[in-house]
Amino acid sequence: MTTVPVHAASRAATAVPANTAVPANTAVPANTAVPANTAVPANTAGRVATAPQVATAPRTDAASTAAHARLPFRDRAREVTPGAALALGVAVLATIVGEHVPLVGSAVPGAVIGAAVALTRKPGTRLAPGLKWASTFILQCSVVLLGAQLSIGEAARVGLSSLPVMLGTLAVCLGAAWLYGRLLGVPRDLRTLIGVGTGICGGSAIAAVSPVIEAASADVAYAISTIFLFNIAAVLAFPLLGHALGMTQQSFGLFAGTAVNDTSSVVATATTYGAAATSHAVVVKLVRTLMIIPICLGLAALTARRTGTGTGTGTGTSQATAPAQLRLSPARLLRLVPWFLVGFVAVAALNSTGIIPAAAHGPLQHTSVFLVAVALSAIGLSTNVGALRKAGPKPLLLGALLWVTAAAASLGLQLLTGTLR
Repeated sequence: MTTVPVHAASRAATAVPANTAVPANTAVPANTAVPANTAVPANTAGRVATAPQVATAPRTDAASTAAHARLPFRDRAREVTPGAALALGVAVLATIVGEHVPLVGSAVPGAVIGAAVALTRKPGTRLAPGLKWASTFILQCSVVLLGAQLSIGEAARVGLSSLPVMLGTLAVCLGAAWLYGRLLGVPRDLRTLIGVGTGICGGSAIAAVSPVIEAASADVAYAISTIFLFNIAAVLAFPLLGHALGMTQQSFGLFAGTAVNDTSSVVATATTYGAAATSHAVVVKLVRTLMIIPICLGLAALTARRTGTGTGTGTGTSQATAPAQLRLSPARLLRLVPWFLVGFVAVAALNSTGIIPAAAHGPLQHTSVFLVAVALSAIGLSTNVGALRKAGPKPLLLGALLWVTAAAASLGLQLLTGTLR
C-alpha cells in the first residue's frame, strides 16, 4: 500500500487512489473522492466524499443540434409543422395582397406581415424549428426553381455589347457597397445583403446569399425592405429618365436590366417603356442572375476563412499552422458550393435542352415566387424588432446611395461603350 504524505491537505479536490492508506492525523480535503478499498482512520480530519461512478458531461448546443439532425423523419416533421404552417398561412395572405397590388408582389408583404405579428406577439419556442426550416430550406428551394426561367442559349444571345455594362455595373455596385457600408458603419452582413440585392437580383440574391453568410433574420428583413423601397422608386422614375434622355428600346432595356433590382420590378419598369425594351431587359436580368453563382462561392470562401469552417481549423489550431490550414484548396472550395446553386445550374441546363416544357415555365415561376413568400414570412415572424431599431437609418441610406450609384454606372458604361442611344 502507498502512504499519502501529510502535505496532501494542500491539494484540494484531489482524488485518493484506490488501495491507498491514509495515515492518522492526515487532513483529507473536503470534497475529495476516496475510492473503495481505501483505508481511512477514524481520526482523519476533513469530510470525505464518495466518488461517483459515472461523470455526466453537460449537453452542449452542438450535441443538441446533432441529436436533432438524427431525429426520425416523422418526429422531425412533427417538430417543424407548427412554425411552417404559420409561415404558410402568412404567405397565403401576402399572396392575396400581391394579387390586388401587383407592384408590391407577395414576398415583401409576407415579410412585413410576419414582422408585424412578431412585434405584436413574438412566436414561442414551439414554432422556432418550423420557422427556421422555412426560412432556410424553403428559401433555397425557391432559388433552385429560378433556374427554370433561364436558357443558356438565350443568355448567350445577349451579346458582347451588353456584358461590359452588366458586369461593370455589378462590380461598381459591389465595390460601392463595401466602401459606403464601411463609411456609414453598417454591419458587414447587412451591407453584403444590400449590396448583392442591389447589384444582382434583389430578393433572389438575398435569398441565395443569406444562408451562405449565415445572416441574421433581422438583417435579411431589413435588406429586403430596403431593396423593395428602391424598386418602387425605379418603376416610377426610370421610364421618365429614359424618355428625358431619348433612349431607344434596346438601350432602356439594358438600363432597366442592369440598374433595377428585382425581376418583377425590371418587368414593371420596362413594360411602361415598350415591348422591345421589356424583352431585352428580361434577358439581361436573367443573365445578371447567373452572377449569384460566383458571388456565393466567393462569399462562402471568405466566410470559411474568417470562421475556419470547412478548413480544418479549430480552437486548438496554433497561430503558426493556421495560415496554411486556411488556404482553400480546390477540393475544399468545391465542398463550399451550396447545394441549391448546383440545383439552380442543373435546372437551367434542363430548361436549355428543352426537357422542361414551355408550358411549365409559368407554374414553376409562380411556385418559386410563392416559396419566397413563405420563406420571407418565416423570416418576418423571426424578426428581432429590437435589432432593426438598433440598426437605425444608415442601412436605408446605404440602399439609396447604391441605387443611385448602380443607375449612374449603367448609364455611364453605356455612354462609354456606345450603347446609349
